Amino acid sequence: MEKKKVVVGMSGGVDSSVAAYLLKKDGYDVIGVTMKTWSGEGAEGQKKTLEDAKKVSDMLGIPHYIVDFSEQFEAEVIHDFLSEYQRGRTPNPCVVCNRKIKWQALMQWGKEMGADYVATGHYAKIVRLENGRYAVKRAETQKKDQTYALCGLTQEQLAHTMMPVGMYEKEEIRKIAKEAGIPVADKPDSMEICFIPDDDYAGFIEKRTGKKAETGNFVTADGKVLGQHKGIIHYTVGQRKGLNLAMGKPVFVSEIRPETNEVVIGDNDDVFARALLCDHINFMGMENLEKERMVTAKIRYHHPGAPCTIQKWEDGTVMCTFEQPQRAITPGQSVVFYEDDTVMGSGRILKAWK
Repeated sequence: MEKKKVVVGMSGGVDSSVAAYLLKKDGYDVIGVTMKTWSGEGAEGQKKTLEDAKKVSDMLGIPHYIVDFSEQFEAEVIHDFLSEYQRGRTPNPCVVCNRKIKWQALMQWGKEMGADYVATGHYAKIVRLENGRYAVKRAETQKKDQTYALCGLTQEQLAHTMMPVGMYEKEEIRKIAKEAGIPVADKPDSMEICFIPDDDYAGFIEKRTGKKAETGNFVTADGKVLGQHKGIIHYTVGQRKGLNLAMGKPVFVSEIRPETNEVVIGDNDDVFARALLCDHINFMGMENLEKERMVTAKIRYHHPGAPCTIQKWEDGTVMCTFEQPQRAITPGQSVVFYEDDTVMGSGRILKAWK
Protein backbone atom coordinates (compact mmCIF):
# COMPACT_ATOMS: atom_id res chain seq x y z
CA MET A 1 0.00 0.00 0.00
CA GLU A 2 1.28 3.46 -0.88
CA LYS A 3 2.52 5.40 2.15
CA LYS A 4 0.85 8.70 2.84
CA LYS A 5 2.24 12.09 1.85
CA VAL A 6 3.70 14.30 4.60
CA VAL A 7 4.74 17.94 4.41
CA VAL A 8 7.62 18.60 6.82
CA GLY A 9 8.28 22.12 8.02
CA MET A 10 12.05 22.43 7.51
CA SER A 11 13.69 25.11 9.65
CA GLY A 12 17.25 24.26 8.65
CA GLY A 13 17.91 22.90 12.14
CA VAL A 14 18.75 19.39 13.30
CA ASP A 15 15.32 18.57 14.75
CA SER A 16 13.20 19.18 11.65
CA SER A 17 15.91 17.59 9.50
CA VAL A 18 15.81 14.38 11.55
CA ALA A 19 11.99 14.47 11.50
CA ALA A 20 12.12 14.41 7.68
CA TYR A 21 14.77 11.67 7.73
CA LEU A 22 12.77 9.44 10.09
CA LEU A 23 9.58 9.80 8.09
CA LYS A 24 11.33 9.02 4.81
CA LYS A 25 12.99 6.02 6.47
CA ASP A 26 9.51 4.82 7.48
CA GLY A 27 8.42 4.99 3.85
CA TYR A 28 6.37 8.17 3.81
CA ASP A 29 6.26 10.37 0.72
CA VAL A 30 8.04 13.39 2.27
CA ILE A 31 7.98 16.97 0.99
CA GLY A 32 10.23 19.55 2.64
CA VAL A 33 8.87 23.07 3.07
CA THR A 34 10.61 26.12 4.47
CA MET A 35 8.39 29.03 5.35
CA LYS A 36 9.52 32.55 4.50
CA THR A 37 7.80 34.44 7.28
CA TRP A 38 9.11 38.00 7.27
CA SER A 39 11.01 40.43 5.14
CA GLY A 40 12.92 43.66 5.59
CA GLU A 41 15.24 44.39 8.49
CA GLY A 42 16.34 41.33 10.43
CA ALA A 43 15.43 38.92 7.62
CA GLU A 44 19.07 38.13 6.78
CA GLY A 45 19.00 35.17 9.18
CA GLN A 46 16.38 33.49 7.02
CA LYS A 47 18.90 33.12 4.20
CA LYS A 48 20.96 30.63 6.25
CA THR A 49 17.76 28.79 7.22
CA LEU A 50 16.74 28.43 3.58
CA GLU A 51 20.20 27.30 2.50
CA ASP A 52 20.48 24.67 5.26
CA ALA A 53 16.96 23.33 4.65
CA LYS A 54 17.67 22.99 0.93
CA LYS A 55 21.00 21.28 1.64
CA VAL A 56 19.34 18.74 3.95
CA SER A 57 16.46 18.09 1.53
CA ASP A 58 18.90 17.46 -1.31
CA MET A 59 20.88 15.07 0.86
CA LEU A 60 17.70 13.18 1.84
CA GLY A 61 16.49 13.11 -1.76
CA ILE A 62 13.19 14.84 -1.07
CA PRO A 63 11.65 17.81 -2.90
CA HIS A 64 12.06 21.16 -1.17
CA TYR A 65 9.85 24.22 -1.52
CA ILE A 66 10.15 27.73 -0.16
CA VAL A 67 6.70 29.14 0.52
CA ASP A 68 6.17 32.83 1.25
CA PHE A 69 3.86 33.21 4.26
CA SER A 70 5.15 36.70 5.10
CA GLU A 71 1.77 38.40 4.57
CA GLN A 72 0.00 36.00 6.93
CA PHE A 73 2.88 36.27 9.40
CA GLU A 74 2.67 40.05 9.38
CA ALA A 75 -1.11 40.05 9.84
CA GLU A 76 -1.34 37.35 12.50
CA VAL A 77 1.95 37.35 14.44
CA ILE A 78 3.66 40.73 14.05
CA HIS A 79 0.42 42.72 14.39
CA ASP A 80 -0.51 40.81 17.56
CA PHE A 81 3.02 41.26 18.98
CA LEU A 82 2.99 45.04 18.44
CA SER A 83 -0.58 45.43 19.72
CA GLU A 84 0.00 43.44 22.90
CA TYR A 85 3.18 45.31 23.89
CA GLN A 86 1.48 48.65 23.32
CA ARG A 87 -1.29 47.51 25.66
CA GLY A 88 1.24 46.87 28.43
CA ARG A 89 1.22 43.10 27.95
CA THR A 90 4.01 40.61 27.16
CA PRO A 91 2.93 38.34 24.28
CA ASN A 92 4.22 34.93 23.28
CA PRO A 93 4.46 35.12 19.46
CA CYS A 94 5.49 31.45 19.11
CA VAL A 95 2.09 30.29 20.40
CA VAL A 96 0.31 32.49 17.83
CA CYS A 97 2.68 31.49 15.03
CA ASN A 98 2.31 27.78 15.69
CA ARG A 99 -1.46 27.86 15.39
CA LYS A 100 -1.93 30.47 12.67
CA ILE A 101 1.16 30.00 10.49
CA LYS A 102 3.14 26.82 11.11
CA TRP A 103 -0.04 24.79 11.16
CA GLN A 104 -2.95 26.68 9.63
CA ALA A 105 -1.10 28.13 6.63
CA LEU A 106 1.20 25.14 6.15
CA MET A 107 -1.66 22.66 6.43
CA GLN A 108 -3.65 24.52 3.79
CA TRP A 109 -0.62 24.53 1.48
CA GLY A 110 -0.12 20.82 2.17
CA LYS A 111 -3.71 20.01 1.26
CA GLU A 112 -3.24 21.73 -2.08
CA MET A 113 -0.20 19.47 -2.62
CA GLY A 114 -2.26 16.39 -1.77
CA ALA A 115 -0.60 15.82 1.60
CA ASP A 116 -2.31 13.86 4.38
CA TYR A 117 -0.21 15.22 7.24
CA VAL A 118 2.13 17.98 8.29
CA ALA A 119 5.14 17.18 10.47
CA THR A 120 7.56 19.26 12.51
CA GLY A 121 10.64 18.81 14.63
CA HIS A 122 8.94 19.82 17.88
CA TYR A 123 9.71 17.92 21.08
CA ALA A 124 6.21 16.71 21.90
CA LYS A 125 3.93 13.75 21.27
CA ILE A 126 0.39 13.69 19.93
CA VAL A 127 -2.01 11.39 21.76
CA ARG A 128 -5.68 10.55 21.44
CA LEU A 129 -7.42 10.50 24.81
CA GLU A 130 -10.21 8.22 26.02
CA ASN A 131 -12.75 10.98 25.35
CA GLY A 132 -11.72 10.89 21.69
CA ARG A 133 -9.95 14.24 21.71
CA TYR A 134 -6.40 14.84 20.53
CA ALA A 135 -3.81 16.49 22.77
CA VAL A 136 -0.09 17.12 22.96
CA LYS A 137 1.95 15.28 25.55
CA ARG A 138 5.40 16.07 26.93
CA ALA A 139 8.32 14.61 25.01
CA GLU A 140 10.98 12.21 26.26
CA THR A 141 13.38 15.17 26.58
CA GLN A 142 11.77 17.06 29.46
CA LYS A 143 14.26 19.93 29.31
CA LYS A 144 13.45 20.39 25.59
CA ASP A 145 9.69 19.92 26.00
CA GLN A 146 7.79 22.25 23.65
CA THR A 147 4.18 21.45 24.57
CA TYR A 148 3.72 24.94 26.08
CA ALA A 149 4.21 26.61 22.70
CA LEU A 150 1.83 24.12 21.03
CA CYS A 151 -1.06 24.82 23.40
CA GLY A 152 -3.13 26.67 20.77
CA LEU A 153 -3.39 23.85 18.23
CA THR A 154 -6.89 22.78 17.21
CA GLN A 155 -8.38 19.29 17.02
CA GLU A 156 -8.30 19.40 13.22
CA GLN A 157 -4.63 20.40 13.24
CA LEU A 158 -3.63 17.74 15.77
CA ALA A 159 -5.49 15.01 13.89
CA HIS A 160 -3.29 15.64 10.84
CA THR A 161 0.08 16.23 12.53
CA MET A 162 3.14 14.06 13.15
CA MET A 163 5.99 14.85 15.56
CA PRO A 164 8.55 12.08 15.12
CA VAL A 165 11.33 13.53 17.31
CA GLY A 166 9.11 13.59 20.41
CA MET A 167 9.99 9.95 21.05
CA TYR A 168 13.69 10.72 21.43
CA GLU A 169 16.13 12.51 23.71
CA LYS A 170 17.93 15.49 22.15
CA GLU A 171 21.27 13.67 22.31
CA GLU A 172 19.74 10.77 20.37
CA ILE A 173 18.51 13.16 17.67
CA ARG A 174 22.00 14.57 17.16
CA LYS A 175 23.41 11.03 17.06
CA ILE A 176 20.84 9.97 14.43
CA ALA A 177 21.73 13.06 12.38
CA LYS A 178 25.46 12.33 12.52
CA GLU A 179 25.03 8.67 11.63
CA ALA A 180 22.78 9.59 8.71
CA GLY A 181 25.25 12.20 7.46
CA ILE A 182 22.81 15.08 7.88
CA PRO A 183 24.90 18.26 7.38
CA VAL A 184 23.35 20.26 10.27
CA ALA A 185 23.93 17.59 12.94
CA ASP A 186 25.96 19.98 15.12
CA LYS A 187 24.05 23.19 14.35
CA PRO A 188 23.19 25.02 17.62
CA ASP A 189 19.56 25.49 18.60
CA SER A 190 17.95 28.87 17.95
CA MET A 191 16.86 30.60 21.15
CA GLU A 192 15.61 34.08 20.29
CA ILE A 193 12.35 35.21 18.70
CA CYS A 194 12.96 34.64 14.99
CA PHE A 195 12.00 38.12 13.79
CA ILE A 196 14.01 39.91 16.53
CA PRO A 197 17.44 38.25 16.35
CA ASP A 198 19.10 40.98 18.45
CA ASP A 199 16.50 40.62 21.28
CA ASP A 200 15.78 44.38 21.18
CA TYR A 201 11.98 44.14 21.41
CA ALA A 202 11.44 47.81 22.17
CA GLY A 203 13.63 48.92 19.25
CA PHE A 204 11.73 46.61 16.92
CA ILE A 205 8.36 47.98 18.10
CA GLU A 206 9.47 51.61 17.68
CA LYS A 207 10.77 50.94 14.16
CA ARG A 208 7.66 49.06 13.06
CA THR A 209 5.17 51.53 14.53
CA GLY A 210 7.19 54.63 13.63
CA LYS A 211 6.58 55.97 17.13
CA LYS A 212 8.99 56.58 19.97
CA ALA A 213 7.78 55.02 23.22
CA GLU A 214 6.10 57.62 25.43
CA THR A 215 7.85 58.22 28.74
CA GLY A 216 5.84 58.07 31.95
CA ASN A 217 6.07 57.59 35.70
CA PHE A 218 7.37 54.77 37.85
CA VAL A 219 4.93 54.66 40.77
CA THR A 220 4.22 52.68 43.91
CA ALA A 221 0.99 50.68 44.08
CA ASP A 222 -0.73 53.62 45.81
CA GLY A 223 0.43 56.13 43.18
CA LYS A 224 3.56 57.73 44.70
CA VAL A 225 5.87 58.83 41.87
CA LEU A 226 9.36 57.29 42.07
CA GLY A 227 10.88 58.45 38.79
CA GLN A 228 10.41 58.32 35.05
CA HIS A 229 10.38 55.27 32.78
CA LYS A 230 11.39 55.01 29.09
CA GLY A 231 8.01 53.74 27.86
CA ILE A 232 5.93 50.73 28.87
CA ILE A 233 7.17 48.61 25.95
CA HIS A 234 10.54 48.40 27.76
CA TYR A 235 9.12 46.55 30.78
CA THR A 236 7.49 43.32 31.87
CA VAL A 237 6.12 42.01 35.17
CA GLY A 238 8.87 40.69 37.45
CA GLN A 239 11.62 42.73 35.78
CA ARG A 240 14.43 43.97 38.02
CA LYS A 241 17.25 44.98 35.65
CA GLY A 242 17.24 48.19 33.65
CA LEU A 243 14.95 50.17 35.96
CA ASN A 244 17.66 52.67 36.99
CA LEU A 245 15.93 53.47 40.27
CA ALA A 246 18.08 54.17 43.33
CA MET A 247 15.85 52.67 46.03
CA GLY A 248 18.51 51.25 48.34
CA LYS A 249 17.08 47.75 47.87
CA PRO A 250 16.08 45.46 45.00
CA VAL A 251 12.78 46.50 43.40
CA PHE A 252 10.70 44.95 40.65
CA VAL A 253 7.98 45.74 38.13
CA SER A 254 4.77 44.48 39.73
CA GLU A 255 2.23 45.88 37.27
CA ILE A 256 1.96 47.88 34.03
CA ARG A 257 -0.90 50.38 33.70
CA PRO A 258 -1.22 51.32 30.01
CA GLU A 259 -4.31 53.50 30.61
CA THR A 260 -2.21 55.91 32.73
CA ASN A 261 1.18 55.03 31.17
CA GLU A 262 2.52 54.01 34.60
CA VAL A 263 4.89 51.22 35.61
CA VAL A 264 4.23 50.05 39.17
CA ILE A 265 7.27 49.22 41.28
CA GLY A 266 7.30 47.03 44.38
CA ASP A 267 9.23 44.57 46.51
CA ASN A 268 9.72 40.93 45.54
CA ASP A 269 6.60 39.97 47.53
CA ASP A 270 4.53 42.34 45.38
CA VAL A 271 5.35 40.30 42.28
CA PHE A 272 3.56 37.20 43.62
CA ALA A 273 -0.12 36.54 42.92
CA ARG A 274 -2.51 33.76 43.86
CA ALA A 275 -4.85 33.74 40.85
CA LEU A 276 -5.24 34.78 37.23
CA LEU A 277 -8.01 35.31 34.70
CA CYS A 278 -7.51 34.21 31.09
CA ASP A 279 -9.32 34.40 27.76
CA HIS A 280 -8.64 32.96 24.26
CA ILE A 281 -9.44 29.55 25.76
CA ASN A 282 -8.49 26.43 23.82
CA PHE A 283 -10.04 23.28 25.27
CA MET A 284 -7.56 20.82 23.83
CA GLY A 285 -7.91 17.63 25.85
CA MET A 286 -11.19 18.67 27.51
CA GLU A 287 -14.63 18.67 25.93
CA ASN A 288 -15.40 21.75 28.00
CA LEU A 289 -15.10 22.97 31.58
CA GLU A 290 -18.46 22.49 33.23
CA LYS A 291 -17.19 22.41 36.82
CA GLU A 292 -14.03 23.16 38.78
CA ARG A 293 -11.05 21.04 37.81
CA MET A 294 -7.67 20.45 39.43
CA VAL A 295 -4.74 20.77 37.02
CA THR A 296 -1.09 21.80 36.92
CA ALA A 297 -0.62 25.16 35.21
CA LYS A 298 2.44 26.66 33.51
CA ILE A 299 2.36 30.47 33.31
CA ARG A 300 5.36 30.83 30.97
CA TYR A 301 7.64 28.63 28.91
CA HIS A 302 10.23 27.86 31.61
CA HIS A 303 7.80 27.78 34.55
CA PRO A 304 7.88 24.33 36.20
CA GLY A 305 4.10 24.29 36.64
CA ALA A 306 2.06 24.55 39.83
CA PRO A 307 -1.14 22.93 41.15
CA CYS A 308 -4.28 25.01 40.69
CA THR A 309 -8.05 24.91 40.31
CA ILE A 310 -9.63 26.17 37.10
CA GLN A 311 -13.20 27.39 36.77
CA LYS A 312 -15.07 28.71 33.73
CA TRP A 313 -16.99 31.98 34.14
CA GLU A 314 -20.20 32.95 32.35
CA ASP A 315 -18.39 35.23 29.90
CA GLY A 316 -16.22 32.33 28.72
CA THR A 317 -13.07 33.38 30.58
CA VAL A 318 -11.37 30.95 32.97
CA MET A 319 -10.24 31.68 36.53
CA CYS A 320 -7.13 29.86 37.70
CA THR A 321 -6.47 29.77 41.47
CA PHE A 322 -3.12 28.40 42.61
CA GLU A 323 -2.48 26.50 45.84
CA GLN A 324 0.59 28.71 46.38
CA PRO A 325 1.22 32.26 45.07
CA GLN A 326 3.19 32.32 41.81
CA ARG A 327 5.87 34.82 40.81
CA ALA A 328 5.40 37.21 37.89
CA ILE A 329 2.05 36.15 36.44
CA THR A 330 2.27 38.23 33.26
CA PRO A 331 -0.67 39.48 31.16
CA GLY A 332 -0.23 38.45 27.53
CA GLN A 333 1.55 35.18 28.28
CA SER A 334 -0.13 31.82 27.80
CA VAL A 335 -1.26 29.72 30.75
CA VAL A 336 -1.27 26.02 29.91
CA PHE A 337 -3.20 23.41 31.87
CA TYR A 338 -1.73 19.93 32.28
CA GLU A 339 -2.93 16.65 33.70
CA ASP A 340 0.16 14.50 34.23
CA ASP A 341 2.16 15.15 31.03
CA THR A 342 -0.78 15.99 28.78
CA VAL A 343 -2.05 19.44 27.77
CA MET A 344 -5.76 19.67 28.62
CA GLY A 345 -6.26 23.32 27.68
CA SER A 346 -4.84 26.82 27.67
CA GLY A 347 -5.65 30.52 27.65
CA ARG A 348 -4.04 33.95 27.41
CA ILE A 349 -3.49 35.72 30.73
CA LEU A 350 -5.66 38.83 31.14
CA LYS A 351 -4.78 39.83 34.70
CA ALA A 352 -3.41 38.54 38.00
CA TRP A 353 -5.01 38.73 41.44
CA LYS A 354 -3.11 38.91 44.69
